[in-house]
Amino acid sequence: MEHNAARSEQKSGPYGAQQKDTTRGVGNASSTAAMSESVERGKEAIATAASDAMNSAGSDLQSLRQDFNSLKDTVTKFVTDASGEAAKSAREVTSHMAGQVSEVASGLADKGAEMAGAVSGQAKTFASELETMARRNPLGAIAGAVVVGLLIGSMGRRS
Repeated sequence: MEHNAARSEQKSGPYGAQQKDTTRGVGNASSTAAMSESVERGKEAIATAASDAMNSAGSDLQSLRQDFNSLKDTVTKFVTDASGEAAKSAREVTSHMAGQVSEVASGLADKGAEMAGAVSGQAKTFASELETMARRNPLGAIAGAVVVGLLIGSMGRRS
């Protein structure tokens, strides 16, 4: 058909006269209509495929958003739970440490009180011994007091 449309052929009639081919115009019009119809069907197929692809992409995007939001909620819950557990552990450790420090401080206070009591008892015993010595030997007590006073005085001058 294209061959007929591309060039005009002349045919010889039964008496040798030349005639023009008139079928060329009819074939050309029907092929143009078929091509137009084929192009329209192609356009419709492409539009349908594009619409289906857009719908599929939209539903995939919506599904992806839902999955992302679910993941975000899961991570938020995990972080909240983990921080709660960390705070609970910190409170327990702090409480335990405070208990131990309290026990040690109480022990030190008790030992300090015992030592203070012992020192106080020894000081009282020493004071009573000095008093007894001073009653038995008053001149020796006065001489000892003078010596101690001189030592304290000489120490005060040096500094």
